[in-house]
Amino acid sequence: MRKGSANTIKFAVVSAMAILWGCSVSDNTTGADPGKIDRQALVTRHNVTLTQPDTLASLSVGNGDFAYTVDVSGLQSFYQDYDNGVSLGTQSQWGWHSVPTDQNYTLEDVARYDTAADGRVIPFPVQHKGTGRKVDAMNYLRTNPHRLHLGIVGLVLLKENGEQAAMHELQNINQNLNLWTGKIESKYEIEGVPVTVELFGHQEKDEISARVTSPLIAKERLKVFFKFPYGADCHVCPGYDWEKQDKHTTTLAMSESGANQVQLKRQLDTTVYYTNVRWDKKGQFTEKEKHHFELIPASNNESLEFSVLFSQKQTKNLADFKETQASSEKEWKRFWTEGGAIDFAGSTDPRAHELERRVILSQYLTKLQCTGDLPPQETGLTFNSWYGKPHLEMHWWHGVHFALWDRLPLLEKSLPWYTKVLPKARKTAQWQGYEGVRWQKMTDPYGAESPSSVGPYLIWQQPHIIYFSELIYRQNPTKETLEKYKELVFETAKFMASFPTYSEKDQKYHLAAPIIPAQELFPAKETNDPPFELAYWHFGLSVAQEWRKRLGMPEDKKWQDIINKLAPLAIKDGLYLPSATHPQAYTDDFYRRDHPVVVGAYGYLPLSAKIDTAIMMNTYKEIEQKWQWETTWGWDYPMMAMSAARLGAPEKAIDALFMDTQKNTYLPNGHNFQDERLRIYLPGNGGLLTAVAMMAAGWDGAPDKVNPGFPDDGTWKVRWEGLHKMP
Repeated sequence: MRKGSANTIKFAVVSAMAILWGCSVSDNTTGADPGKIDRQALVTRHNVTLTQPDTLASLSVGNGDFAYTVDVSGLQSFYQDYDNGVSLGTQSQWGWHSVPTDQNYTLEDVARYDTAADGRVIPFPVQHKGTGRKVDAMNYLRTNPHRLHLGIVGLVLLKENGEQAAMHELQNINQNLNLWTGKIESKYEIEGVPVTVELFGHQEKDEISARVTSPLIAKERLKVFFKFPYGADCHVCPGYDWEKQDKHTTTLAMSESGANQVQLKRQLDTTVYYTNVRWDKKGQFTEKEKHHFELIPASNNESLEFSVLFSQKQTKNLADFKETQASSEKEWKRFWTEGGAIDFAGSTDPRAHELERRVILSQYLTKLQCTGDLPPQETGLTFNSWYGKPHLEMHWWHGVHFALWDRLPLLEKSLPWYTKVLPKARKTAQWQGYEGVRWQKMTDPYGAESPSSVGPYLIWQQPHIIYFSELIYRQNPTKETLEKYKELVFETAKFMASFPTYSEKDQKYHLAAPIIPAQELFPAKETNDPPFELAYWHFGLSVAQEWRKRLGMPEDKKWQDIINKLAPLAIKDGLYLPSATHPQAYTDDFYRRDHPVVVGAYGYLPLSAKIDTAIMMNTYKEIEQKWQWETTWGWDYPMMAMSAARLGAPEKAIDALFMDTQKNTYLPNGHNFQDERLRIYLPGNGGLLTAVAMMAAGWDGAPDKVNPGFPDDGTWKVRWEGLHKMP
């Protein structure tokens, strides 16, 4: 899967308002210990340094809407070597492509009609096997649109004999990511000749700028190459297709801005974008072959500065190297100095330094990968997973931490998308016979739903926008906030109120089949009342009701009836069952896998009248001891930690964050590794930041002491600034 270090994978070693489910607006942003944190020292002690190639340790620059990932050469020179590692993406929030079709496929083409508990017949867009229009439509709607790889920018490094150097031939490697400035500096030698590459990502443009310094330039042994692929409709991959050379065009035009600038027009079917290249000294920009260009610097120099800007529209406004450097240094300094911070220096627990490293690198990665105007994909802007599409149930894990770390605008940036796609979410609800809006699961920039045998049955993404809106109100408790988000809150609540099934038998509202819970192994037609979803329904409707009161509106009687009569969490043998219709869940090993999301009902979510903390602690211990942890995912460990913290077991919270299992691995670049297919997983990084913030700053109803989620045995010294309390 990779080259280089074989040890990378082993690197990881209650108040009344709380019962109202997060309606409190109390908050906390002061440090737990006197003495201001030296932010620069804290951040830079976790700068990443690599001294050998490691295809799981590629590094990125970016701005949230755009990211560019590099190999050990400092650019994307050896992109093929990284295909099965953390591959070298050039991706944006706007770069999408669809394969042309004249078939006018719709979700009706892939619909399966299921009978609900109350007798309603409900259509779901699912996957199909075999042949025919259903299968063709399913494949097309799942894979289109897919996120584009915008282009490879790398170095041609020639040896003295004229052959191109391979990655393993780079000598004396020293590559450093400076987190404080966003600079990647890569130093190495080719047959003893030094090369230095300094790289920055512009923070307001989808642009990179590099300065390459080497005697190889004067020896005519160094060039910059640009390669452009077709879009790849593959499930998990770098996002490029090099085979379909005739299905797209790359047109070269000299820029009117001057001799040292060119513009490349890229057209892939109906997708058009532009790549602009600018350089500082004499050089020749040539077309080597179709979709392959080279910038050849003049041989009377030992350095070359160049910039590459990717854009949807034509522009001549490129920043030069110094301007991009200034943009990167200014924005990253602002990011690190204005948001929250946590410092574990002085702790004697041997895990403290590693936790601090994970926290710092996760902040860097989520800022540049997950702060665009769309909900992120699980692999951010590095490579494609699920065709590059966002998964809305993961948006909580991607985004909540920004609010808790005093970076609320970075969460809010993606929320207008919900308003943009609200008509499609309303159409889905109407199609299925519900009120309000049913939010998508696996979606795209335009809010389309993707066919899946699991996704359309999930419901735990529905209350997310209510949770986000409440976080915003807690920090900005104004009428303006209420007015801005009320439509999203109320339309979501309408769906949530129309979804449960009322039973005359027990006079309770039930979350009834067909549904698939967050622990996705339970069959849709056999699953009732999953506990996390019940608790989240109670939370979401309670908060929506509180928003009505804040706006001077009368209580919604239907919502309140459901809040009062929502089914209790199912219990057997003193444990909360993951599904009311699966009493064998703790005796049959088949069910002891995937997300242990039962504990999310009190951990991810605050205390409510629906939770008995003693039963939850029993459930936590049962899961902790007997779960098949190799089947879990990166956000499960911070979810366990949040539950342990609320249950008054901070030692267990730390143990959960350091659970010794593969999917809890944090690579040298800070990415959360899962497996050979999903090499990075940003919901794990975001979940870690959420858990650490709440363990330090506390939560509604937390014990009145500093750092309530950390052990107070003297082994942890925790200082923090700018963190907010969790609901």
